[in-house]
Amino acid sequence: MRIFADLDEYIAAKGEHLGHSEWQEVTQDQVNLFADATDDHQWIHVDVERAAQGPFGGTIAHGYLTLALLPSFMMRIFRIDGLKMGVNFGLNKVRFPSPVKVGARIRAGAELTDVKNTPAGKLAFVTMTIEVEGQDKPACVAETLSLYIAE
Repeated sequence: MRIFADLDEYIAAKGEHLGHSEWQEVTQDQVNLFADATDDHQWIHVDVERAAQGPFGGTIAHGYLTLALLPSFMMRIFRIDGLKMGVNFGLNKVRFPSPVKVGARIRAGAELTDVKNTPAGKLAFVTMTIEVEGQDKPACVAETLSLYIAE
């Protein structure tokens, strides 16, 4: 994990790759819980027997489950000390170039691409790329926006 002493040190890293999270397995239990939480029970996600005969050869994670893991991955890649608050401000472009099969291991990489001053604080643009172990194409690429306020 990369630790920044304060917001100024973080801002100075603009243009840098901040690191990767560790690998984590995507489980059928996770997918089922996400399906229950979002009421998205499409068979490619939750019907193991039918999905085995489907286009992916098994169940796959929801794209939005993959996306929802971004904050957790981000917190394991870097930390900014001396903050009063950090707020998820949204997303710009999000793409899902390849599926995540249940049982696959994924990790994320983070690149601080821009920081802008706003009346409320510093708005950071971080491109997050979720990789699937053993695959060339990423599962998700998203430009995240986080608003940071220094103490």
